Amino acid sequence: MSSEAAEVHGRCEPRFESLRRALADTIEAGSEVGAALAVYVGKQSVVDLWAGHTDSARTRPWVEDTIVNLYSVGKAVTAVCALRLVESGALDLDSPVSRYWPEFAQAGKKHLPVRYLLTHQAGLPAVFRELPDGAVLQWDVMTEALATQEPWWKPGEGHGYHVNTYGFFIGEVVRRVTGKSLGVYLRDEIARPAGVDFFIGFGPELDARCADIIPPLPAPDGEQRRVLLEGDLAALTGLSRMRAGAYRNPPNLSGHGIVNTREWRAAEVPSTNGHGNARAVARLYAALASDGRLDGVHILSPATVEMAIAEQVYGEDLVLQRPTRFGLGFQLTMRERPLGPNPRSFGHFGAGGSLGFADPDAQVAFAYAMNQGREGWQHKHVRHLIDQVYAAL
Repeated sequence: MSSEAAEVHGRCEPRFESLRRALADTIEAGSEVGAALAVYVGKQSVVDLWAGHTDSARTRPWVEDTIVNLYSVGKAVTAVCALRLVESGALDLDSPVSRYWPEFAQAGKKHLPVRYLLTHQAGLPAVFRELPDGAVLQWDVMTEALATQEPWWKPGEGHGYHVNTYGFFIGEVVRRVTGKSLGVYLRDEIARPAGVDFFIGFGPELDARCADIIPPLPAPDGEQRRVLLEGDLAALTGLSRMRAGAYRNPPNLSGHGIVNTREWRAAEVPSTNGHGNARAVARLYAALASDGRLDGVHILSPATVEMAIAEQVYGEDLVLQRPTRFGLGFQLTMRERPLGPNPRSFGHFGAGGSLGFADPDAQVAFAYAMNQGREGWQHKHVRHLIDQVYAAL
């Protein structure tokens, strides 16, 4: 636990003042080292707070423009990039992936539709053959390995979270359609024009702003995760090998051991290494919750958002072995893991408890960023923050 009172910086409207105390409690309890929280109602910022530190020694304070690795929060940002191409007619969800990426047709995947990449139904959460250290930082090595991989289950007949491969698949399709990598497309089409402080791959000029990722606190269900992350991959078979490989083939696939390095920050790993802050994520979701525009810049039309948040799959996840519910690239609210009280909320969690979501019914956008968090998939302190937002409305 933290030995001193946490000072919370930033601003919030008076009716949301309970969020300041809740964020301080989170830091003081030792649940986080550093964290930021942002909430929009409509297009108005009502909460923009930050507290704690960016390093484990607690020598560098979290400041207004701190960015941090937000892990799978970036999956939804990646989905927005692909959905823009769907909206423009450049990408067809029901066309085969191989129409855009011919090499993908290998290993029985000739007719696999683009849609399944966004809904985690493609059966491709892992590569079977063992890949070398550092492969995660080499785009062509990863996409070539994925193009040759046979699906682990029949595509469309079940879904399983494509923990790390999702970003390579969507990113390669975006690259084949636009000629730009996912990170460059994001920068040119959304981040720079709309002032969204979110990056997939960036240079050393931003390192001073970047919080260190600190190993997470253990979760009650941590034993299963240890099995996934330790042991001899080659000794595993079938779905056990698939589940372990989804996290650690290649060995540093999820950023293990390299997450704070310059090489990791420079690479594009769209499922996993998006860096940003709560303010940026909340601003983006504020646009998606309303008219699809951000400071005059078109992000996605309301009709496209409606299509994207229609339920595609809901049930037992073949990778995570618990229920998951997805639209097109977005996690959808569900009774097992609600995003507030309303039925159409959508967004995406990241490892440790980072989160961005939109509630179009309440016109609420919420984002939470932190640099330690907790293993597992239920984060009570994040749920408490969400509850405090709705209590204040």
